[in-house]
Amino acid sequence: MSSTTNPSTQHTSTIGAIGAPSRRNTELALLIFAVVIPVFAYANVGLALNDEVPAGLLSYGLGLGLMAGVGHLAVRKFAPYADPLLLPIATLLNGIGLVAIWRLDHSERLQASRTFVEAAPRQLMYSALGVALFVAVLFFLKDHRVLQRYTYISMAGALVLLLLPLVPGLGHNVFGARIWIKIPGLGTLQPGEFAKIVLAVFFAGYLMVKRDALALASRRFMGLYLPRGRDLGPIIVVWIISILILVFETDLGTSLLFFGMFVIMLYVATERTSWIVFGLLMSAVGAVGVASFEPHIQTRVQAWLDPMREFELSRAGVSDGIVHSEQAMQALWAFGSGGTLGTGWGQGNSDLIGFASNSDFILATFGEEIGLAGVMALILLYALIVERGVRTALAARDPFGKLLAIGLSGAFALQVFVVAGGVMGLIPLTGMTMPFLAYGGSSVIANWALIGILLRISDTARRPAPAPAANPDAEMTQVVRP
Repeated sequence: MSSTTNPSTQHTSTIGAIGAPSRRNTELALLIFAVVIPVFAYANVGLALNDEVPAGLLSYGLGLGLMAGVGHLAVRKFAPYADPLLLPIATLLNGIGLVAIWRLDHSERLQASRTFVEAAPRQLMYSALGVALFVAVLFFLKDHRVLQRYTYISMAGALVLLLLPLVPGLGHNVFGARIWIKIPGLGTLQPGEFAKIVLAVFFAGYLMVKRDALALASRRFMGLYLPRGRDLGPIIVVWIISILILVFETDLGTSLLFFGMFVIMLYVATERTSWIVFGLLMSAVGAVGVASFEPHIQTRVQAWLDPMREFELSRAGVSDGIVHSEQAMQALWAFGSGGTLGTGWGQGNSDLIGFASNSDFILATFGEEIGLAGVMALILLYALIVERGVRTALAARDPFGKLLAIGLSGAFALQVFVVAGGVMGLIPLTGMTMPFLAYGGSSVIANWALIGILLRISDTARRPAPAPAANPDAEMTQVVRP
């Protein structure tokens, strides 16, 4: 009997590492386009306003390119397998938003206002801070699952952030909404923008533990699975918090955002359609109930139902104890003036909307100057961010990551919907800002952090599986011949 050894079969394992391209070069190529497009838009605005290329074109291009480069290097170093589309899309939206804000800064109508302050330099500073926070998230958050340890701490932190605007001396009331805090030397800050991220962490951690009880323990009634009373408690608590925000801070947008985000995550965790039905019913009851006695909400609803009447009352200077605004009607006229292709960069009159033209109503500026086609392109970019977030949730290997990604994507989608819907007259105005486009430090900084967390989850989900270690106990293959 003789035996021979085959050297090529010393390891019995046949499973190797799953190779996956990092797509960082793809991201770099897309980032180049994301910087070049706003630079061309900047030059277009300068030519339209002054018949010459603006003097700050080079510095603007270098600044935006530097921010994009820093973000790309951070992703390449700390999240090499992350989604390649999220960073370029966020950079493109941020860059185009800066162009629109700079264009409005050169409006003679706005400059004639006593409260006029150039917004573009400050927005550029906020964008740089947002990218810095984006890099910090990727550097310090090595594994998104670490956030699960802080589930209930996140709940406490979110409540603190939401209550800060109600603190006397700290909260700042602006045009009927008490959603800002005033920090000496730094200006105003909107804590609700950061609270949505913290709440998403809490909801993901809570629902990951309670999803079986919420999904399985229920009764069937008229085709719907009704939850037990004890399981209905969390949604009741979130609903009450949303109503309290709406009552004490008169902030319709934030209350809809938080409650909607929770219902979306609840549906994804349990796959029960009944939660969607309950969520819609409770949000409708809460909004109608508060609107029946809150004057600020009533004013917004009235401007939504009959914007032309509000415009006429505002122009007539009627003083009946209610602040009448012509902004809703001016925004609709701006969209109508833009038509399909728009009037061209810098050639619109959206500055007639007034002080909110670069924040709440900046979408109307885009609607007038780049038209329906341009606005549809912007909405498509937002839809791509949401789609990549949902794709990240599907690819995530742990339930906490899935819920967190879908919660952040859902919150982002809801914010875009309530802002765009309010400006276009689909729903009442909410006072929130369009992510990345509108002027506002809190919004742009918080949304850069949101993109950073999504990239971290995406990197973990797309990272190739390591090759299994060799088994030292595996015997060598033997061939036995008679």
